[in-house]
Order: sequence, then C-alpha cells, then structure tokens
Amino acid sequence: MQTERVEVVANEGVGPYRLLRLRRSRLQPGTPGQFFMLEAPGRVLPRPFSLSLAPTRELGFLVEAIGPGTRAIARLEAGEEIRVTGPLGNGFDLSVRRPLLVGGGIGVAPFPYLSERLNGPPALLGFRTAHHAEAAALVPNAEVVLDPTLVTDALPDDPGDVLACGPAPMLDALEGLVPGAQLAREAPMACGYGACYGCVVERDGWYVRLCVEGPVVRAGDGAV
Repeated sequence: MQTERVEVVANEGVGPYRLLRLRRSRLQPGTPGQFFMLEAPGRVLPRPFSLSLAPTRELGFLVEAIGPGTRAIARLEAGEEIRVTGPLGNGFDLSVRRPLLVGGGIGVAPFPYLSERLNGPPALLGFRTAHHAEAAALVPNAEVVLDPTLVTDALPDDPGDVLACGPAPMLDALEGLVPGAQLAREAPMACGYGACYGCVVERDGWYVRLCVEGPVVRAGDGAV
C-alpha cells in the first residue's frame, strides 16, 4: 500500500460516467478487485474506487457522480492533483479455469483490468439504459442486456467460474444461483483499512469488514 499525491492525466466521458486517468507515480495496480481511496478535493473523507485500467505509468478509475465527493472527483481536470492510497483489500482469485465476468451498472468498473489479467474472458453486463451501456466498450467480449432484462435472466445454464460486481440485489441473486461465485461487494468506507468499522456487513451469521476481508467475497463463504 502506498499513499501518493498524483497528477490527473485526463478525464474522459464514458456514457454517464467519467474515466479518471491518473499518473501512477509509485502506486502499484495490485490485484483486480482491490480498491483505492481517492481524496475528493474539499471533502473530509476519501472515497473507495476499484481500479479500472492499469496501462503503463497510469491508473484509471471509472467514476459515477452520485454525491458531493464523487462529483468533486468527477470534475477534476488534467493537471490537477489528487491524493490516492492503495491498493487495499482483497481482490479476485485469478486461478479460475472458466471465468465469466458478470456485472451491473458501475459494477463494470473493475472489469477492464480484470479482463486483461484473465486474457479476455466472456462478460455479461447489465445496464439501465443504452447510454449507461457505453461503458461496456471498455470490456472485451461483453454481452450486454438492458433493463428490464436482468443479467441473472441471461446467465447460461453452466456459467463456469463467475466473477461479479454490481448492485447488491444482483449479487444476492447470484449468491443463490452460483455457489462459489466471487462477488465484489460495496459498503460505505471512511478509512479503507479496517479501523472505522463503517463497512461491516453480515456474512453467513457473522460480520466482516469489506475493506479488509473483502471487498471480494465468495458466495456461501466468508471471504475469498
């Protein structure tokens, strides 16, 4: 884990989202599914983001502006700086034989980097609108479904090794359908390293901190 103040290289539109590209400095990309804490300008608390892209000398983050913190990050321009800490948490287990990436909405964020590390496996992505689905262009070999069709409706009979990220109802459904699926879950985080207990969620009758034991957990299990 490193903390660096880094320069914004570019801020690009991807449908309704922003792709924030940062100069890497000494930061390492880590394992797909891990996250970084980005300190929003003028905000007290940082915000967690999965790494989307890891080209040479850069780190890319897909941002959905839904609150004051994420809006401040989404407005950053090339040449400005932001403080970044990471990588944090536990990412996906990449030792899978038949990976299928399953995502919904902004849950597509870790998939470009994950797809690269897994040599372009098939992906099944669900979005609210065609505008949101423009983000699917970041993920090779993606099949897209739009609301009201759910990704769980389009799931093949034998999905193989599912690696998923998306809204909680989608992940809850996958947990019941695909035992052993790897699920990247979200929760509010204030610190990112287990001190504040703000991201505690119940898992099979006990509690885990997603920033430490996750954010990737396995269906029917405590953690990957």
